[in-house]
Amino acid sequence: MSRFRRTAVLLGASFVIIAGCGSDKATSKPTTASAPSTASPGPTTASPGPTAASSPSGAAGSAGSVVDTSATGTSATGTSAAGTSVAGVAYSVKAANGTVTLAAKPVKIVSLSPTHTEMLFAIGAGAQVIAVDDQSNYPAGAVAVKSDLSGFTPNVEAIAGYKPDLVVVGDDTNNALTSQLGALKIPVWSGPAATSLDDVYTEIEQLGVLTGHIADATKLVADMQSDIKSILAEVPQSGTPLTYYHELDPTYFSTRSTTFIGQIYSLAGLHNIADGAAAGNDYPQLNSEFIVSAKPQLIFLADTKCCGQTPATVAARDGWSDIPAVKNRGVIAMDDDIASRWGPRVVDYLRAVVAAVKTAAQVPAG
Repeated sequence: MSRFRRTAVLLGASFVIIAGCGSDKATSKPTTASAPSTASPGPTTASPGPTAASSPSGAAGSAGSVVDTSATGTSATGTSAAGTSVAGVAYSVKAANGTVTLAAKPVKIVSLSPTHTEMLFAIGAGAQVIAVDDQSNYPAGAVAVKSDLSGFTPNVEAIAGYKPDLVVVGDDTNNALTSQLGALKIPVWSGPAATSLDDVYTEIEQLGVLTGHIADATKLVADMQSDIKSILAEVPQSGTPLTYYHELDPTYFSTRSTTFIGQIYSLAGLHNIADGAAAGNDYPQLNSEFIVSAKPQLIFLADTKCCGQTPATVAARDGWSDIPAVKNRGVIAMDDDIASRWGPRVVDYLRAVVAAVKTAAQVPAG
């Protein structure tokens, strides 16, 4: 698969992953992304990221907070999983594509979104999933029911051939698939790319309601919140945030702190060098000179699977050997799939980021 097909999402204020595979949505490369020159200004301010007590959503103004839900079973927004359902109606939620109501617990689910495939299996609904799209590759149970269905270009006839009682999709633009499958009496649930961790929790809870796994979904959310709280407690406290560069592909597309993944890095107290580039574009294409001059202390590669990038290939780039991240072994190979999804494994991603921060914090200045 071409690396450019991965242009996946966590869209709007979420991930748009340019360059790989196994993502949730394909879009074209941003055409408004300008490549800053060596004279391009770096970040104007080095505002510190949230501390361990900060909201895990990372979104400015978010009402979400890191809370211990092990006893209460509440979600990130303070509501129970059952609270995401339509009052008095079983198997019914108010989703992004409208109210979704099922006649009974679904036993034939088709998932066309790798993120939501992971959510379904994580809440114990895997046995109800009869087919997943061609990009869903985790967990092993999903691979066992992998099909040639496409979440990028859904084929209504092919989907209907499975006779599902629920179809799960990522972002149903203009409710097109909802309308077409609705005409065949096949319900569709849509979960657009998350813009905060609260969005992640809400989607997990909604799927819990629809699949009859409310308690499992509530526990998963509580476990994620607890894990995130513990991980953030390990973030070294420093007066000056470490700087980083997040690489989406070898042509230097990156993300700003306003994106979902940018918020994850902010939780770890990091400062994004891309925040000083291409104002107004959440996914700017930087250039080599800009990155070298910004001297990031950490480089996170989200193009390891799609594009074969490694700490060694980065070190071999012209002029990059003097970047602090390269000199101090701060180039971190991340999992492309986890980097382009907003499911339960976002906890694993944050754990890897914080581990890198802890190591980098021990490197002497200069």
